[in-house]
Amino acid sequence: FSTYSSGVKTNRDAWAYNFSKEAIRNNISSMINSYNSELDRYKVAGSPKNIDSFVDPDPKKISWTVNLKNELSKGRKLEYEETSERIAIYRPFCKQHVYFNRQLNERVYQIPKLFPGTETENLVISVSGIGASKDFSAIMTDRIPDIQLQFNGQCFPLYYYESADNIDLPLYGDIGEEGFRRRDAITDNFLKTVHSTYSDDKIAKEDIFYYCYGILHSPEYKEKFASDLKKMLPRLPLLEDFWGFSKGGRELASWHLNYESVDPYLMDDPSESDSSLNIRVEKMRFAKGRDGKPDKSVIIYNSDIVLSGIPLEAYSYQVNGKSAIEWIMERYQVTTDRDSGIVNDPNSYSDNPRYIIDLLKRVVRVSVETNLIVKQLPALHILHHTSSHLEEQ
Repeated sequence: FSTYSSGVKTNRDAWAYNFSKEAIRNNISSMINSYNSELDRYKVAGSPKNIDSFVDPDPKKISWTVNLKNELSKGRKLEYEETSERIAIYRPFCKQHVYFNRQLNERVYQIPKLFPGTETENLVISVSGIGASKDFSAIMTDRIPDIQLQFNGQCFPLYYYESADNIDLPLYGDIGEEGFRRRDAITDNFLKTVHSTYSDDKIAKEDIFYYCYGILHSPEYKEKFASDLKKMLPRLPLLEDFWGFSKGGRELASWHLNYESVDPYLMDDPSESDSSLNIRVEKMRFAKGRDGKPDKSVIIYNSDIVLSGIPLEAYSYQVNGKSAIEWIMERYQVTTDRDSGIVNDPNSYSDNPRYIIDLLKRVVRVSVETNLIVKQLPALHILHHTSSHLEEQ
């Protein structure tokens, strides 16, 4: 890959992320008003050097960070920008609205090159960052990734984008409606290496992209290189069965990208036959078995609904140190930020009242299907012992 990036690091998640777009608008607009008031007061006071002791630290009005204080010191006013309203993937299988903006996100890294416009399309493979205490994992997304989608995650894209206004760019690549020219992130040189290695000119860069995704899910690969994967970004070997891993990776990607629309896993759900039941979620939890321990085959969705018949093997599909199912249970609960008082209510994300309960059942299905595909991945027969860093390929 010719480029890669960390995920977005806002340093003010309670303000910049929310399941409700309206909440994002209200929260960010309120903070911008507070900031601009502080800026006016700062100028009147003669721009004192000790900003830390000058600004109003009330966490219910504003979330100060180093970058925002730098903006104040430079006398820069803030304005709300509707083009900064995006959908991001905050944690595995958990999308939220985000205010994606350089001034109000502490670090955006290279993400503006990967998702520059509101309509630009891309795919990225997010992998565990260096030093993760959790087992290595990878997940693909077509949305702006948060830095903790994986532990300090690094994201490798299918494409990156350049501004079409740059006259120094070579004239190739279609220009989209938003004025960006799309580039392939996988280099021409590596494509030639793959063609010559496998004597197959039909292999495309997209096939290589899915090949990477397939290998990163191989239990044999993760076990063989477990120690290395904690200390460095992945190094991917050229394997005998290129197409086996590429097709497996493409199948995995289909489930992981389309998790909101796949058929839900069939389980006992009383809300399917009784529309009068309360479908709103507050906080899901496991039922208790006869031994007093959690019974993971049964999830208490709310006071009205208990879901049962969840296959225990589904929990073996884990990403970022936790099963996909438990990510849904953890993230889809109503929370109130202690410092700001901001409420984040997952019930506000979709107009479909069944979105969350069906999402849980869909992620069970994704987990089951992922396990089946992973079991069928080819053996790790390495063609060349000289492998290259993922980010250099």
